[in-house]
Amino acid sequence: MDKIEELVNGLRNQDNDYAYQCLKQLEEECGSSDSVYPYFDAITEMLYDPNSYVRTRGIILIAANAKWDRDNRIDEIIDELLMHVMNEKPVTARQCIKVLPQIAASKHHLADCIIDALESANPQRYKTSMQSLICKDIQNALKSINRVQRKI
Repeated sequence: MDKIEELVNGLRNQDNDYAYQCLKQLEEECGSSDSVYPYFDAITEMLYDPNSYVRTRGIILIAANAKWDRDNRIDEIIDELLMHVMNEKPVTARQCIKVLPQIAASKHHLADCIIDALESANPQRYKTSMQSLICKDIQNALKSINRVQRKI
C-alpha cells in the first residue's frame, strides 16, 4: 500500500485527530500534484458516510482535486456535493460552502449551478447561533466566485 492510499484510508479512522492529519497531508499533496486524484471514487463515497466528519473530509478533498479533474468526475457528482450546502450538520455545511469557490475557479462551467445552490440555501433551518455564520459564509463564497468569473 502506498502512502497516498494509506492516507486516504486514514480519512475514515475513528481517531479524528489522526484522520484530520491525513486530510491535511492529502490537501497539501493536492496543492502540488494529482497523486490523490486516482482515489477520487473513494473520496466521493465519503459524501454518503453517516459520520459528518468523514463527509466534511470528502467535501474538502473533492474541492482540492478540482484542478486535477481532467475526467470531469466532479461534474458527475456536483448535485450530490451541492446537497451538503444545507447539510444537517451546520459545520459540514459551512465547510462545503467555503470550498465551493475553489471548485468554481477550476470548473468555470459549474459556477452557475454552484451560485444557484448558494442563493437558494436556507440558513434559517439551523439554530440562530449558526444562521449568521452560514449567511456570511454564503456571501463570502458568492463574492469569491463572482471575482473569479469577472477574470474569465
